[in-house]
Amino acid sequence: MIMMEEQPTQAAPQQAEQTEVAQKPARRRRPAGTPPSSEQKKDIFISSSTLLFNKYSYDVEVFDPSLRNYVNLKPIAFPNSYGRKSQNQFHKANLNIIERLENSLMRGGTGGKVGGKVIRTKGRMQGKKIKATNTIKEAFEMINRQTNMNPIQVFIMALENSAPIEDTTRVRYGGIISNVAVDVSASRRLDIALRNISMATVTSAFRNRKTLAQALASELILASKNDVNSYAIKRKNETERMARSAK
Repeated sequence: MIMMEEQPTQAAPQQAEQTEVAQKPARRRRPAGTPPSSEQKKDIFISSSTLLFNKYSYDVEVFDPSLRNYVNLKPIAFPNSYGRKSQNQFHKANLNIIERLENSLMRGGTGGKVGGKVIRTKGRMQGKKIKATNTIKEAFEMINRQTNMNPIQVFIMALENSAPIEDTTRVRYGGIISNVAVDVSASRRLDIALRNISMATVTSAFRNRKTLAQALASELILASKNDVNSYAIKRKNETERMARSAK
């Protein structure tokens, strides 16, 4: 008799749960082969037809074969990763090249003497990503007007021309320290080119009527033409000349 009384008490909550599950509407699945709706799209700013600043195409060519694996041209309208993967190893290879230029421009000066003086911008660009983005956007508009070319292609050509191939390092044998010529890896070549271009932009616009965007545009145009008046080209030639003398 005790068992007969416990059975309906155990079955009652199970029946209640079954009725609740039956009342829930079934989830409709999208048939295979049909495109997702606009609400279901997550990456609306990433597609093959995305334009930089909604103006410039990413269909450009990287002529240097060693830099192709490190120049990321992922089509993004306004490149900003918010530092999500900054702690990962080799995260720079997966970062858009325009965003890397933005990060390089966010600096507080030269850090060393250039032309006999140390330039300090008092944090004018440090951490100000939107200001760096607007500076690049304005500079790319100037490049497009002056050259009638895709400014992304001009930027890639400037990076290729200002990336040094050889550099020197100090080697110690016993008590003697000597400089030895070494080859530069592709990742470091790109880092040096970005650093020299950003430093040339800051130094030429410091205490000058020229704005930061104008300085960046003129530096990219000169470097893309491999002009010796470019600061990045001068630094590259000086680095390679010291490496040749150290052989």
